[in-house]
Amino acid sequence: MSIHPVMQRLADKLQRTDLPAFAAGDTIRVQVKIKEGEKERLQAFEGVVIAIKKGPQGSFTVRKMSFGQGVERIFPYNSKVVDKVEKVRSARVRRAKLFYLRGLRGKAARLKEVERS
Repeated sequence: MSIHPVMQRLADKLQRTDLPAFAAGDTIRVQVKIKEGEKERLQAFEGVVIAIKKGPQGSFTVRKMSFGQGVERIFPYNSKVVDKVEKVRSARVRRAKLFYLRGLRGKAARLKEVERS
């Protein structure tokens, strides 16, 4: 089933182009817009990308440890809540989805760092 050309053009026009290229295993810092009453501020969410969903409504899942508790957050690529994404470091992984990290703690959850730009 193919998408209609007019719909495809509209979807292409709405895609964000300001996000850096990142893959599963990369540590990224996502600046999230938080609205508190009338004011709006940015809050950083830094963690490892454990999954990426492709497509027009694509998203990426970021996992971090917060006070010994694992926290995962799913960010849609085209969300207005995401202000900017910075790639902090890259790691060498051998699979596309890193759900196995959910069962690991401490040093066992480390990934092999690699220099990638």
